[in-house]
Amino acid sequence: MPVEEDSNAKAKKDGEVLEQFLKIGLDERTAQNVLANSKVTVNLLEVIREAEIQEGCGKATGNLLYTVSTKYPTNALEHRPRLLKYVISNKIKSNPQLEAAFGYLSVVGSDKFDADIFEDKCGIGIDISPDVIKVTVERVLQNNMELILAQRYRMNVGGLLGQVRELQPWADGKIVKEEMDTQLKKILGERLPEDEEKLVKKKKEKKPKAEETKAAADTPKMDSDKITPEDSNPFAIFPKPQENITVHTEIFFSDGSIWRPRNSREKLQKHLYATGGKVFTRFPPEPNGYLHVGHAKAMFVDFGLAQETGGYCYLRYDDTNPDAEKLEYIEHIQEIIGWMGWKPFKVGFDDASLFLYHTFFSNNVFECNGSDSFVLEMQITFSSDYFQELYDLAVQLIKRGHAYVDHQTSDEIKEYREKKLDSPWRDRPVAESLKLFDDMRRGMIEEGKATLRMKQDMKNDNFNMYDLIAYRIKFTTHPHAGDKWCIYPSYDYTHCIVDSLENITHSLCTLEFESRRASYYWLLEALDMYLPYVWEYSRLNVSNTVLSKRKLNRLVTENWVDGWDDPRLMTLAALRRRGASPEALNAFCRGVGITRSDNIIRMDLLEHFIRDDLNKNARRSMVIITNFKDSVVEELEAKSWPEGKDGDPSSTYKVPLTRVVYIEKSDFRLVNSKEFYGLSPGKSVLLRYAYPIKCIDVIFKENTQEVIEIHAEYDQAKTTKPKGVLHWVAEPSAGVDPLKIEVRLFDKLFLSENPGELDDWLADLNPNSKVVIEDALAVPALKHAKIGDKFQFERIGYFCVDRDTTAEKLVFNRTVTLRSSYPKDLVPQS
Repeated sequence: MPVEEDSNAKAKKDGEVLEQFLKIGLDERTAQNVLANSKVTVNLLEVIREAEIQEGCGKATGNLLYTVSTKYPTNALEHRPRLLKYVISNKIKSNPQLEAAFGYLSVVGSDKFDADIFEDKCGIGIDISPDVIKVTVERVLQNNMELILAQRYRMNVGGLLGQVRELQPWADGKIVKEEMDTQLKKILGERLPEDEEKLVKKKKEKKPKAEETKAAADTPKMDSDKITPEDSNPFAIFPKPQENITVHTEIFFSDGSIWRPRNSREKLQKHLYATGGKVFTRFPPEPNGYLHVGHAKAMFVDFGLAQETGGYCYLRYDDTNPDAEKLEYIEHIQEIIGWMGWKPFKVGFDDASLFLYHTFFSNNVFECNGSDSFVLEMQITFSSDYFQELYDLAVQLIKRGHAYVDHQTSDEIKEYREKKLDSPWRDRPVAESLKLFDDMRRGMIEEGKATLRMKQDMKNDNFNMYDLIAYRIKFTTHPHAGDKWCIYPSYDYTHCIVDSLENITHSLCTLEFESRRASYYWLLEALDMYLPYVWEYSRLNVSNTVLSKRKLNRLVTENWVDGWDDPRLMTLAALRRRGASPEALNAFCRGVGITRSDNIIRMDLLEHFIRDDLNKNARRSMVIITNFKDSVVEELEAKSWPEGKDGDPSSTYKVPLTRVVYIEKSDFRLVNSKEFYGLSPGKSVLLRYAYPIKCIDVIFKENTQEVIEIHAEYDQAKTTKPKGVLHWVAEPSAGVDPLKIEVRLFDKLFLSENPGELDDWLADLNPNSKVVIEDALAVPALKHAKIGDKFQFERIGYFCVDRDTTAEKLVFNRTVTLRSSYPKDLVPQS
């Protein structure tokens, strides 16, 4: 009986909930689907309660509420009741408005809600008249006239409606549809019998099985039934470590055989035991230069996924090429990662990851901390830490018949690969390759006279299966491993093996490595090792700059710029010196997303995120009056922050007002006009934070029309109603010059959006990318600014104190201008 009663009670409750959903206008099928999803049910009931419409509402409003319950950004839940008021009052009445609202709220998060900005972004109060709709529809139809006349009523009208929506996003959809039908009828007349026939579509060619499987492997697993707000999480696309048992990819060989690498259940269980089922990622930079903004995205993906899931991320140096690597770069990378706010993985006996003792005991030193426990702190790893394991596995690869020692030169290897020809030494006996590989290790073979190559498939369709080099001879001291080795493994051999040795669950890299996926899994399968989940995402390409380390190295070494941290570069050291914060850079990375769409991101968008951060966090500062006494110095209070609280000393700074005041040249004109808000003869303006002044006389340079001095009277009682506000700097005392500072104004380093594609890319350098103003004037409060301090110079831009600052002169770098040129509607929501 109790079971039957519970069943009846549940059925009754479900019926009440279903009735509630029908009351708000959902059709029965949608209501039933919502009821079947417990998370959406809870969300929608909460939305109904917050909107106070338990008694019901119209269908249009109800559908919008349903959308709120499934797509609302979770980082801004405190603002949801406010959004619902807009929906219930019919101020937000369409899905485009609602999507715009979600975009605004996801950026604002839990910060202050600005109703003016919100309403502007969502098109609230905008009424698109039928006449405007008519003109817009005419324009769209005219642009598509050739297609309309060819396909008549059989064409996709939805596509035309979409073009109208792009031009008039706030237009009433019903009116648009009616106008579209009316105008189409005027153009085409009545429907003809042939208009009822369906267009014959060209049959798509069926993809080969290999491409189908590859496409499926390229796409992270997603649960299509989930329609919860959590789906806005950019890391939700990745599968859990426990799911890493499916076929990773299919490797097709020219002889018709196929490898389908996958983890066995036993192999996966062993991996999960070693990791505790947690996510393990790695950030693997090569220490051959400074990190740039593209690496900021890679850090966001690698460290971000680990952080989001409660897992761990290694900082692993990909240090397999000692010719290009320096200790300077190793130290820089570790320091800049800390500045970006990321913490590489640490393991200890006091950690939940005690099991990792077995994994790392052979490679790491444990130190006693004075108690019975031992603590292992592992902030970074190096690929070179695994040189012995890598060598031992290479020996195993030879023994299994999957590698051989080759004597071709680099040019011969290139030629043979182009012709898909086997090396003459490809089929040498295993014992012979083992002996020669040992000779290579012991330094008995000259550099360039032998390599170890993987025996893959020289006739494969994938060039990364053309017997890749696993080891080469280099008599070079390694910056981390020292002189122990004279053979060094290649990236293609090392990367996947170390991923497996470190039990990486998600091996994430950029799209240029996609073609290497087959060789990645080929090697691990050949050695019977654990297979991480691999996924590639688009590189972060920014306009008007270069991110290639080779090109960056040329710019630095040939002195086209002033070092790796020149503020015109897009290295992270340069962006920090210029005044960008790690919070702004990480918000930018979240905003552009981790998709596979490869495109160039405009520099303006990066500046938008930097500017948005500085607007909240940069202190404000301001960089002859005849009726003001010479000896008087009046101290005024200016705001340090736009929303500073009254009575809070940190919200203001002192500004001296004396008889002599300096203003910008552009703020004075001899002839006034309606659109000019500066000072002119006989005109009054307000000195910001001070008094109204009126120009009563102008002094010119002898025999010229150059203005050198303006005489003005100030209105101490503030009875004047001035037009315009000026920024100014006064002499701190009679006859003493204001504080002089050096200001550096930076612009885009290259004139073209994509200089990397140009043959002579150095000729595209912007000659005005750096302008230095050596004698700018500033208020005395800036005298105590320290290196790294950030300010908004009112009406000029955001600035940061540069490291070239001395006791004699302050130097400021302009981070970004005050206003963005990037369209607000195109800003990704982070």
